[in-house]
Amino acid sequence: MLDSVKNLALLPSEVLIADDGSTEDTKELIESYAKDFPCPLRHIWQMDKGFRLSEIRNRAINAANGEYIIIIDGDMILDSHFIKEHLHFAKKGVFLQGSRVILNESTTQNIMQSNTKDAFSLAFKQGGFKAKRCVLLSSFIFNTSKITSSFFDKKDFIKGIRGCNMSFFKTDCVSINGFNEAFIGWGREDSEFVARFLFNGGEMRRLKFAGIAYHLYHPENSRTMLESNHNIYLQTLANKSRYCERGIEIK
Repeated sequence: MLDSVKNLALLPSEVLIADDGSTEDTKELIESYAKDFPCPLRHIWQMDKGFRLSEIRNRAINAANGEYIIIIDGDMILDSHFIKEHLHFAKKGVFLQGSRVILNESTTQNIMQSNTKDAFSLAFKQGGFKAKRCVLLSSFIFNTSKITSSFFDKKDFIKGIRGCNMSFFKTDCVSINGFNEAFIGWGREDSEFVARFLFNGGEMRRLKFAGIAYHLYHPENSRTMLESNHNIYLQTLANKSRYCERGIEIK
């Protein structure tokens, strides 16, 4: 991921690694990259007490100096226009949901065993039509994919919300108290965040054929907490909650 950031046509103002309790090896790796990284590279760490994604995201967002937040997973390879295209579509009051090209296990293994240049080449050949950049199509989808809180009058789940590629203004995030730290374990924290974003008067739009990212294969996270987390999500919908009690303000 960090190598692909160095390859971007437009660099971010900073990169924050939101680290949910990794080992000293990760710290040393980040420090080695930071020595000659083309923009500030900061390591935001918390002790390992299980899967606490919402909390470490809040810590990183709170520490961020920039006005606009782009969130990706640590196992992504970014197209060189990734930042430029996210910023092109950035708009106050809009949650921007990007898409991903999922790489299979075989391709991922080949990428991990290749040098940086060859790894990018292998990744960027994947995805077919979905991985094509197209200004007309990306603009059309952005303009026609608007979702507001009225969506929940008829349905209770927006498909395709994924934290591996999304962006929003920091002020919009803070106004709903960031990610809900009531979520422990994998599942629904992104959907619940978006629901509160919409109930707060915001809207969601989709970014396709732009802001492209390639997701390396890995085994799925444990879903043992999914039912409990889904109930938290449903409670947010029932209450039309805009604000979570346990969020970014307590950092």
